[in-house]
Amino acid sequence: MNPRRRKILKILIVFFGLLVLLGLAGLLFPREILTVDSGPVKADSLVVLGGGSHERPERAAELFKEDVAPHVICSGFGDCDFNRQLLIRAGVPAAAVWTEDKSRNTHENAEFTIALLRAQHLKSAIIVTSWYHSRRALHCFEHAAPEIKFYSRPSYSGYDRADWKLNGIRKYVKSEYLKLLGYWVRYGVCPV
Repeated sequence: MNPRRRKILKILIVFFGLLVLLGLAGLLFPREILTVDSGPVKADSLVVLGGGSHERPERAAELFKEDVAPHVICSGFGDCDFNRQLLIRAGVPAAAVWTEDKSRNTHENAEFTIALLRAQHLKSAIIVTSWYHSRRALHCFEHAAPEIKFYSRPSYSGYDRADWKLNGIRKYVKSEYLKLLGYWVRYGVCPV
């Protein structure tokens, strides 16, 4: 084999070896890879993304009661009204809950919610979503509005592996890796 082909073969072996290692890391450590939690922070608004079931608005209500933001935006076609009602039942004043009802995916959550944030001259927001969705959600918002400071405070419902089968979390984790790659290719949202 000539030296040029040998060099190309070595590069390909290293490349595919790295892909295998990344794939194994993704399977073995999804919580560590997919979860982004900014820790205790304050912001101008909380943003609850549609999807999940009750855990996202419950987490947002918990954060609201900790006085981390003066209001909550519920984002997502079909989910925002349901999430708004859950927030109100959890003790968040109705006047403090705004809705965005046009978005149908995470990219649109960012697009339409950022328009609301800009219209109100808000400079920061805490994204509330599921733990496995927090990396992609945070990076979508940061990509779409670098002038606004975004934080992530996800819900940890279904975080323990023992709960994955019961709650169907495994399928969400698997699809999240594909969505991370898809958002990077389609929208330029880098997952790291």
